[in-house]
Amino acid sequence: MPEPPNLATPRLLLRPFVPSDAADVQRLASDRSVADNTLSIPHPYPDGEAERWIATHAAGFGEGKFEHFAITLRSSSELVGTAGLIIERKWDRAELGYWIGADSRNRGYVTEAAQAVIDYGFQGLGLNKIVAQHFERNPASGRVLQKLGMQREGLHAQHVKKWDVYEDVVSYGLVRTAWQARRGGAALPL
Repeated sequence: MPEPPNLATPRLLLRPFVPSDAADVQRLASDRSVADNTLSIPHPYPDGEAERWIATHAAGFGEGKFEHFAITLRSSSELVGTAGLIIERKWDRAELGYWIGADSRNRGYVTEAAQAVIDYGFQGLGLNKIVAQHFERNPASGRVLQKLGMQREGLHAQHVKKWDVYEDVVSYGLVRTAWQARRGGAALPL
């Protein structure tokens, strides 16, 4: 089975998670502000959850269902968050997801990491469309998606329930032709 790739940016290395990352994932995901802006991260974050989550990655990659990358700083190898794709091969589409630790916000890491994942999705996986969603109350995530060239596709009123509150969700999308036009049509090194 092929190994998940590493994706390098000027400041970051996106790499597959390894079991020894569990303590850092536990520490970062335990921050209520991380859980508050994601649909699937519980709070409090349970002991053992990081190990369980990381253990699913090899099979998910091998089956072509998802790819999760650890966002690490090239300067120190510090784990600061995650970015990845949930892949729907039937439609050559994937959903982009990400989160970043509270101490690493407002430094452009999410935009840089997500751009590398998008480039990999179109170029490395041959996807036709990448979508993303965010809670409407989290406009910072929307600004990230806009910087990535994604177009707002709609608002889904009270679409999901997080902590007993119905949340409005904003949807974005980027198709291959728009990504190619934005990148000047050139292939990118992976």
